[in-house]
Amino acid sequence: MNQQTRRSIARWSTIVSLVIFLCPGGALTAENAPARPLEKLNVAFSSISGNMAPLWVTQERGFFRKYGLEVQAILIESGTTTAQALAAGDISFAQVAGPAIIQSNLRGADAVMIAGVVNTLTFQLYTEKNLSRPEQFKGKSVGVTRYGSATDFAMRYALDKYGLDAAKDVTILEIGNVPNLLTALEAGKIQGAMLSAPTSLRAKKQGFPMLADLQMLGLEYQHTSIATSRALIKSKPDLVRNFMRAYIEGIHFAKNNRKETLAILTKYLRTDDRDILDDTYESIILRLVPEKPYPTQRGIQIILRELGLKDPSARTARPEQFVDMSFVKELESSGFIDRLYKSRPVVAAREETRTAPVVAAREEPRPAPAPVPVPVKEKPAQPPVAATPRAAPAAPTSPQAQPELPREYTVVAGDTLSHLAARYYGDQFKWVKIYEANKATMKNPNFIFIGQKLIIPS
Repeated sequence: MNQQTRRSIARWSTIVSLVIFLCPGGALTAENAPARPLEKLNVAFSSISGNMAPLWVTQERGFFRKYGLEVQAILIESGTTTAQALAAGDISFAQVAGPAIIQSNLRGADAVMIAGVVNTLTFQLYTEKNLSRPEQFKGKSVGVTRYGSATDFAMRYALDKYGLDAAKDVTILEIGNVPNLLTALEAGKIQGAMLSAPTSLRAKKQGFPMLADLQMLGLEYQHTSIATSRALIKSKPDLVRNFMRAYIEGIHFAKNNRKETLAILTKYLRTDDRDILDDTYESIILRLVPEKPYPTQRGIQIILRELGLKDPSARTARPEQFVDMSFVKELESSGFIDRLYKSRPVVAAREETRTAPVVAAREEPRPAPAPVPVPVKEKPAQPPVAATPRAAPAAPTSPQAQPELPREYTVVAGDTLSHLAARYYGDQFKWVKIYEANKATMKNPNFIFIGQKLIIPS
């Protein structure tokens, strides 16, 4: 191939790239993209859960093909195994829990997170039907998917907040995947399990009590990410860029096309239960998946702190060594993402559960975040206000409109002490008043549990 031919190809590639880059929602769509050679690649997802929905939508609606990629989506049930496949080069990208990528990186792999899909813990702690208080876990068995996984972190974190020692007070069993956790709970093999949508809703329908909703903590945590290798970024940056363009368009489509997205969830979750589908769509896609999917460095730091209890290399590691935010940053600064949402169609949602989608905060520049609890045994200055409020009983914001105080209150999903102080006193900083009135039964002001009885003092 002579020099002139090379220059012509390069010039034409640049023109095509500009058309794709500058017109994300225009004439070139997933349905009418021109035929061209597609680059084949394998992309893994590590669980059957609502957190994986953006990848499924991007694949099913043809956005990968729009950007010249022929993707084979592969289920590898285990974040650790998925990270190993990425390190071996068997897959090019993975939608996987953050801890698996961090541990792989600490062991010498060049895995790196390029997007944050879910940046908080989404798990709910379900228990056997006769267990209703945290101290009843002593001597019991609880289940996680894999040791070192996000479910494992969430379980240990919750037990610690309850004042229980995960190494002495309970037995933690490795079960395999989230649906198997519910099966083990049904069979009585375990007495507690960290579940996520849609399995959590199945547990609720079967009458298992939910002891805690970890979204109540407002904790930044790299729950689900998009990861690749630094070698691929270096050798094929345009491929990575096109992958992220497609993925971000998939997120946009999912958020703004409820009917079509529910049909895709039906296929991958293998259920036509409308309650499960609606709950997954609203609690994950609308509320948690960010329009601008930056990884959370604060959330990675929390994971490193937990891993550092056993792994010395995690103690000296810095969050930035596990992320490459350049692709999301480029797509934001160019206006690519904003143009997608410039004309947003109305998405029908059930009135009783609809909330505005939550957009994860960028790392640079970063708005002031809500106070975040620290996963070590410290007493923070103030309990956090939940970053992602869940549906809760309506209540006036003014104390004058409230029933006479003091009164007894039963904790529901979405509550924090700051939330209750704002509701009953009109001032979230008066949470200390509620804490002082309940010190005898409350070990940690950052972690109240569902069903707990509190006195709201006058």
